[in-house]
Amino acid sequence: MLGLALWLSFSPENGSTVSGRPGKCGGWRTVWLVKWYMLTPTPSVPSPETIRKPMVALVSLSIVIALFLIWLIYFKGKVAAPEWVGALPAANASFNSLSALCLTFGYINIRRGNRVVHKRFMLTATVFSALFLISYVTYHFFHGDTLFPGHGWVRPVYFFILISHIGLSMAALPLILAALWFGLGNQFRVHRRIARWTFPIWLYVSVTGVIVFAFLKYFTA
Repeated sequence: MLGLALWLSFSPENGSTVSGRPGKCGGWRTVWLVKWYMLTPTPSVPSPETIRKPMVALVSLSIVIALFLIWLIYFKGKVAAPEWVGALPAANASFNSLSALCLTFGYINIRRGNRVVHKRFMLTATVFSALFLISYVTYHFFHGDTLFPGHGWVRPVYFFILISHIGLSMAALPLILAALWFGLGNQFRVHRRIARWTFPIWLYVSVTGVIVFAFLKYFTA
């Protein structure tokens, strides 16, 4: 592109001489065009290596966290819990609700081109999801697995939502970490590609977390 601009600037058809003096068509304007092409920075394209290394690290970290949660919930067993632990499921649902709201507003703002507001909402959604994870781990450290007492048609519905929630939450964790990594690192091409998958999965996990809480709350009351 730069070579084409130089050829257009100094070709006789454009009315400018090799010395750069303006001809009939005003060659100085094309000289400024050349300077603009020379000074305008081209966006850097990340190499595959700069993408692969953090992705491997983030996926590995996510697998370790997922294995720890499986052990904590299904194999560790219950421990005598203080009274305040009983309030954590409601706190978890609140964190999920707030995360879903921030995700929705963040999506709306990036569609409108408000990058700064989008970033604030997405970082806030990350904080709420992190608080949820801390509260979730704390609750299951004491309580272990939660059995669903419902029967009839509601039981397969509940387990469909629960299984999809758990499965997609495991997929969401490395996606969220990767979207944050590349977004905060100003690698927006990679960030956009990952965010296209991260947003719907993250939103689904947040919303279904509230639905699972509502099922358990209603059928264990």
